Amino acid sequence: MQQLIKFPTHGREGLYDITEQVAAIVAESGAHEGVCTVYAQGATSAIMIQENWDDSVQSDVIDLLRKLVPQGVWLHDRQDGNADSHLKAGIVGPSETIPIIDGSMGLSTWQNIFFCEFDGPRRERSVVVTVLANR
Repeated sequence: MQQLIKFPTHGREGLYDITEQVAAIVAESGAHEGVCTVYAQGATSAIMIQENWDDSVQSDVIDLLRKLVPQGVWLHDRQDGNADSHLKAGIVGPSETIPIIDGSMGLSTWQNIFFCEFDGPRRERSVVVTVLANR
């Protein structure tokens, strides 16, 4: 089973919690055990599993990446000014795979799935959710 999640983003950089949407797709699939792959479509976005309890962790992720990959100093900036966005997306990566255990995603209590925006705001971003399972 495969479905798209589409949504707007509101800032140049940010983490967007998509856990509930992914969980709904897993539930709809009827999968009891297998895997769920979550893939960000876009060269300046990524997917990350991170703590969901304290929002400061999400802010720290963005702050760390800003320090590691500053804006405006890369060759690609001559083209469209977003080289840092491409580099951040490459560091984090476009996808995560989550096990499906007893019909639910095998995330721990403190883990959620986040879409990482590095070149917003965007009117629409897309995430592909693929469920592979034994029935």
